Amino acid sequence: MTAEVPHSSESPAVQRLLVVRLSAMGDIIHTLPAVAALRTAFPTATIGWVVEERWAELLCTLQYPRSGPRSLQRPLVDQVHAVNTKAWRRSPLSFSTWQEIAVKRNELRGPGYEIAVDFQGAVRTALMARWSGASVVYGDIHPRENVASMLYTRRVKTTGAHVVEQALALAEAVTRRSEPAPQAEFPVDPDAEVRVNTLIRDVGGFAILNPGAGWGAKQWPADRYGFVARELSKDGIRSLINYGPGEEELAVAVETASRGSAQKISCSIADLIALTRRARSFIGGDTGPMHLAAALQVPVVAIFGPTNPARNGPFGTSSIVLRSAGSLTSHARRREPEKGMLAITPEEVIAAARKLLGSSHD
Repeated sequence: MTAEVPHSSESPAVQRLLVVRLSAMGDIIHTLPAVAALRTAFPTATIGWVVEERWAELLCTLQYPRSGPRSLQRPLVDQVHAVNTKAWRRSPLSFSTWQEIAVKRNELRGPGYEIAVDFQGAVRTALMARWSGASVVYGDIHPRENVASMLYTRRVKTTGAHVVEQALALAEAVTRRSEPAPQAEFPVDPDAEVRVNTLIRDVGGFAILNPGAGWGAKQWPADRYGFVARELSKDGIRSLINYGPGEEELAVAVETASRGSAQKISCSIADLIALTRRARSFIGGDTGPMHLAAALQVPVVAIFGPTNPARNGPFGTSSIVLRSAGSLTSHARRREPEKGMLAITPEEVIAAARKLLGSSHD
């Protein structure tokens, strides 16, 4: 039987709680304040998190054990349950897939979780919450995939325009108390700290440019990023171009257009966390690295097109969001840049960056 959760001011006693949020980078980052709120409400509870393997570094460094005492290398949760659902979907009928699923299901049942909270709202994540054996499973009353709601024992009517606020509303249904959004906590990787310190030793103050995006419609042109880098260099700001898998050609185009004012770098997640902590500003579109910068309270110039900044914009930091009045919200994964994004000029981006760079040092 499912129920809509009433609000109460008294937090229940919880000893073992499971968080389910598999992907993607930005969505995991948006969930961190909600999980920090759960940690604050239940400081002695064992909290586990089910996450895709490729994003596990957002919760725990590669060198540190994925379960056991928390530390700076795994600051928020007591156990990381990493899965690879992409591989499962590639070979759904293979013996190895079913074997891995059985192993993971047993792993989730092992800690004896009392409560599971599905922050993703997909059928597969609701199933994983059920796999834990938790007697109480929380989820949004209107999840991304409607069938998922049938697997919840507690349906929550979440509120808030931004996805961070919606995740916090789900956490508040569990804790039965409302508090301001806590700051997200990220692992500190000692090796990454050394690598990044070496990388930026002679750079001075720098901005991170992130020209890539999940799909082409969200992507501002490379030559414009290069022009921005040239202008910022006149203010003594070096630009570092962050790029991910499959984006090297794009990064090269920005580097070439910058005429020596920018340098491309490819980072692991741990390196990107360490690098972003040291940046004076971040310039880019609606991407995971932009949400990382915002969560680390780095000033952000956000260049938006088809996605809605009220829902997905930078949260919790000094920011300027640029979006054309002609842009319409759409998640259609088109390859060409959305026309509204092309209406945003390099001069507007430069002015916004200079404004934030000035205010961050007043």
